[in-house]
Amino acid sequence: MSNISRRGFLGAFAGLTTATLLGNVPGIASLDFVARSTLAAPAGMSFGYAAITWNGNDTQAIKDISEVGFKGVQLRTSVLSDYSSRPAALRDLLAAHHLKFTAFSSGGVRIGAGTEKEEIDKHVRNAEFVRDAGGLYLQVTDSARPKDRKPTPEEFKQLGRVMNEIARRTADLGVPLGYHNHMNSLGEAPDEVDRVMDATDPRFVKFELDIAHYQQGGGDPVKAIHQYHDRLLFLHIKDLESPVPAAATGNNRVYRFVELGRGKVDLPGVFAALKQIKFHGWAVVELDAVPDNARTPKESAIISKKYLVEKLKMKI
Repeated sequence: MSNISRRGFLGAFAGLTTATLLGNVPGIASLDFVARSTLAAPAGMSFGYAAITWNGNDTQAIKDISEVGFKGVQLRTSVLSDYSSRPAALRDLLAAHHLKFTAFSSGGVRIGAGTEKEEIDKHVRNAEFVRDAGGLYLQVTDSARPKDRKPTPEEFKQLGRVMNEIARRTADLGVPLGYHNHMNSLGEAPDEVDRVMDATDPRFVKFELDIAHYQQGGGDPVKAIHQYHDRLLFLHIKDLESPVPAAATGNNRVYRFVELGRGKVDLPGVFAALKQIKFHGWAVVELDAVPDNARTPKESAIISKKYLVEKLKMKI
């Protein structure tokens, strides 16, 4: 095997074995390593919950999410303070609570002169942690949106170049990368999301659609599911209240995220679209912060689960 790279061997092997076993599976664009990893999720759609609502209290988040009944958890960089040097301990903690480490929020990919190596190294280190802790996916956003102008074509190209290299390296580790569309990033409006995705290699950079950010950015998440059906890695399922008075959000935003069923995102339409494209991956319910201070993060999670089970007849 001296004349073929390890990456090339993995790509060829993945394409051969997956194509042999699965044939032409609807909703899967390229039968490469990343696509196989998507199919490795449990049969049917699986539901996780994001720990962001607990504002860094990850141990409590893990306990509460397990007790509510979700099967997976998405963690953030706050978990590294306790577990960066002992990922096996996190894996054991999650196993004790019957939770799958679904995804890790690796933060934004910065672009600019002299930043590329640092950004690549940072996210690859995080992917190594995900691998060692038994996790599935790495999530990245970008933190490059200019405040006083539209993004330039060169900025999209640089972001794509850096994400491609990160994703190639994380694929070698067995950790697929998903790009998270986000307000106040290069990938805010639908046409900007398109430009980010066009600038990246579909074999490696997949799409993690956040349905509420996409709607607030001016898009229709149902259409996005159909448009990107062959690149969907996993999703953020959340609801959106917009517009709201800026004073109600505690910041300058005129929107806020709320528990499922309490906003205006077409959640039935979203799940109908996922059924139509035969999506068999993870849907992570996310709520950035509890919108009512009288509730706890756990109580908000219960509200969203109740909506999924009772209104949409989902099996959590």
